[in-house]
Amino acid sequence: MADGRWLLGGAYMTLTFIDVLISASLVLVAIIVSWWLKLGLARTLIVASIRTIVQLSLIGLILAWVFARESMVEVLTILSAMTIIAAISAKNRVKKPYQGLLIDTLIALGVATFAVTLVAMLLILQVSPWYAPQYIIPILGLILGNSLTAISLTTGRLIEHLHEQQSQIRTLLALSATPFEACHRAMATAISAGMLPTINSMMVVGLVSLPGMMTGQILAGANPTQAVRYQIVTMFLICAGSTISCTLSAVFVIRRFFDKQDRLVIPK
Repeated sequence: MADGRWLLGGAYMTLTFIDVLISASLVLVAIIVSWWLKLGLARTLIVASIRTIVQLSLIGLILAWVFARESMVEVLTILSAMTIIAAISAKNRVKKPYQGLLIDTLIALGVATFAVTLVAMLLILQVSPWYAPQYIIPILGLILGNSLTAISLTTGRLIEHLHEQQSQIRTLLALSATPFEACHRAMATAISAGMLPTINSMMVVGLVSLPGMMTGQILAGANPTQAVRYQIVTMFLICAGSTISCTLSAVFVIRRFFDKQDRLVIPK
C-alpha cells in the first residue's frame, strides 16, 4: 500500500466512498430478506452496519495518528484498552457470571495475548522497535478477537457444569478427590469447547476460506508464498493464545468455586 492506494496486479486501486456504498447495498439485501421473511434481524443488521462504519472510521483515524508518532506509551494504552474491552465482552457473554469474573477474564486474556504477541514481535518478526504499532496492534487484535470467543465458551461451559453437577462434585470430594480431580473432566470439556472454533478454522484454512491477513496481503500485491507464511504464523499465534487463555480462565474459575478447605462454594 502506498499513499492510501492498494497495489493490485501492478496497478493502483483506490476505494472511494461510492465503493463503500455499493458494498453497503449488499447488506441492504440482507435487511430486505430479513424483513420479508420476518426474521427479526433487520434492526440488528442496521445497528451493526452503522457501528461497523463508525467504529472502523474512528479506529482508522486513531491508528493513523498512532502510526505516525510511534510512542510506546500510546501503543500500550491502545493495547490495554483493547484487552479491557475484550474482557468485558467475554464476561458479558457468560450466562451465569460471578463477582470477580471480569478480573479473571482480564488477567487470562492479558497474560495469554501479550505473551504470545511479544513472542511474535521479538522472535518471529523481529521488528524494531518491538512496539511498532503497524505490527503489534493488528497482531494482538487478531489473537485477542479469537481468544475472546474461546474464553467465553470455556468459562460459560465450565460455570454451567459446576452449577448443575454440585452433588456429583461434592460426592467426589467426600471420596478424597481434590478439586482438580473432581472437575478435571468438566475442565477438559470446557477447554475443548472453547478451542473448537479455532481448531475448525485450522482444519479448513486454505481449502474452504482464505483468512483475512492472507487475503489482505494478496490484494495488496504481496507474494502469495509470503502471504501464506504470514497466515500460517498468524494461525499458530491464535491457537497458542486461545489455548493459554482458555486454560487460565478454567483454572481461575475452579479457584473461585472452591475455598481454602477445598469445599465447593458457589460464588455470586
